[in-house]
Amino acid sequence: MRRDGVPRHDARSGAARPQARPRGGPQAQGGRAQAQERAAVTSVSIVVAADEHGGIGREGQLPWHLPDDLRRFKALTMGRTIVMGRRTWDSIGRPLPGRTSLVVSRNPRLVLRGATVHPSLDAALAAAGDVPEACVIGGAEIFRAALPLADVIHLTRVHASVEADTFLPPIDVSEWEEVAREEHPADERHAHAMSFVTLRRVRPA
Repeated sequence: MRRDGVPRHDARSGAARPQARPRGGPQAQGGRAQAQERAAVTSVSIVVAADEHGGIGREGQLPWHLPDDLRRFKALTMGRTIVMGRRTWDSIGRPLPGRTSLVVSRNPRLVLRGATVHPSLDAALAAAGDVPEACVIGGAEIFRAALPLADVIHLTRVHASVEADTFLPPIDVSEWEEVAREEHPADERHAHAMSFVTLRRVRPA
């Protein structure tokens, strides 16, 4: 296992090393199955950048400017449905072109230009319908609700310890295997080195 808390990738074969089956008894696994049913037929991914301690935001904004990570985010989400909380919507400030925006809010009177509003993550995913992929992009509460539903995590691990007030919920590494990794060193445009990591859920045999 790597120090950044994700399983090691076998560089020689290009395959992820076998991981333990998900923890928890039938009740825990049954809860995950029910959550999958509530998410309808949509494939769910999480797209997130986090520092070494899981920091993802500060005062409603990203605590870094990393152009290559923004480029990756665009490539992963373009043409797809993106799901986010109200604060993430506010931090972006506008609908993102080429994407369908679903916002989760408990405010039944909230109306947003360029997005539809849903009372829960389950409701948003059900509204997404039979799309190839719904990308959950934040914030922390939405990530917490999405972790039991997600099939893939597209993680940018920022190799730094920044001042943050919002954190990615812990990822149970026994439930995920690393299937891809790209290393990006710091340079004149990027203050921090980072790793582009793809994690795929381990399915019981």
